[in-house]
Amino acid sequence: MKGIYWRPKGISSRALLLISLLAAGSAFVVEKFQLERRQPYLVEKRAAADLANRAMLAIKEHRLQSGFVIDPLTDPANSGILGTTETPVTTNKGGFYAKRTSINPNFAAVLVDMIKEAGVKEGDTIAVGVSGSFPAINMCVYAAAKTLKLNPIVICSASSSEWGANDPDLLWIDMERILNQKKIFPYRAVAASLGGVEDQAKGLPATSRDLLREAVRRNGLELIDPKNYAESVAKRLELYTKGAGDNPIKLYINVGGGTSSAGKKLAKDNFKQGLNLEAPRNSDPETSVMASYGRNDVPVIHMLHIQDVARDYFLPDFPNYMPLPGEGGVFLRTSYNRTLTGALLIAIIISLYAFIHSQWGAQLLRPANVQKGGADFEPMV
Repeated sequence: MKGIYWRPKGISSRALLLISLLAAGSAFVVEKFQLERRQPYLVEKRAAADLANRAMLAIKEHRLQSGFVIDPLTDPANSGILGTTETPVTTNKGGFYAKRTSINPNFAAVLVDMIKEAGVKEGDTIAVGVSGSFPAINMCVYAAAKTLKLNPIVICSASSSEWGANDPDLLWIDMERILNQKKIFPYRAVAASLGGVEDQAKGLPATSRDLLREAVRRNGLELIDPKNYAESVAKRLELYTKGAGDNPIKLYINVGGGTSSAGKKLAKDNFKQGLNLEAPRNSDPETSVMASYGRNDVPVIHMLHIQDVARDYFLPDFPNYMPLPGEGGVFLRTSYNRTLTGALLIAIIISLYAFIHSQWGAQLLRPANVQKGGADFEPMV
């Protein structure tokens, strides 16, 4: 025998309004009551960011004492780290907004996060290749290494692109020496190259290359002066191996777009920004130091497109202020409350069933002047 049940003929406008209000209210509640989650390694991250901030303030103080005047139009954060455009030792164009974004001590916390994810432990030896293009990121690398008690072997490029450490009297290798003398960092590079095209500053006049050589000499560093690009890559690998001795190199960090360190354009763009636990399949170990280590199963941290890294870790994009240590999603990150979201979703589903498919719900919302069993319902067999 077929049973008979009743269903509403149409959807009540009152039901639609009520469900809409419930859905809108749920969306507001979910957005309003997000959870703030502590990120891993919070103590180490804060210590590294504090140390990087101390280093940046030291360089700013040194520049101001030397008579440098900060331009509020180009450096609204008043950082004192940002370079300028054309100088005798500027190798190529540089991303102005990327350089401004990089001047943030909390990148040291980002590097702590990446180093930890790479599995590097206290006392491990790492290889580091930096250029003068991102002096603030270089400081963050040193701060992360010191905080995590690592043994970095560093090779620098003396020159810089626009807006980096491109003052002939205060290159990155000068900054490194100053920070070492102030006992902020215990590290000094084992060698430096001229940097730029082919790692030989090709395209710069002879007087500019002489300025770079003089900077390497005054900082007491070994000069890498290769005959060609391949020799530069081989020499750097040789110096890292020599510096590591019997200790295996557990990580390679590249900062900037130095060709010997990161590779030429296609080679360096094969690697993603940030941590690479394995090298891209099409990377050639002979194209750069980074590719050589990556193809030999050494994790690589690639810090070039800084704005991409900043967005990944919820750091500000070219802020007009100097970020304080501890700011950003690398420390605390807001996320949706899954329990609350699930409960509200269930409530919406129940309301949809109750007020649209259920006779009880439809009756509840019927106007008072409509009699029970009236035309609002139709029988279904």
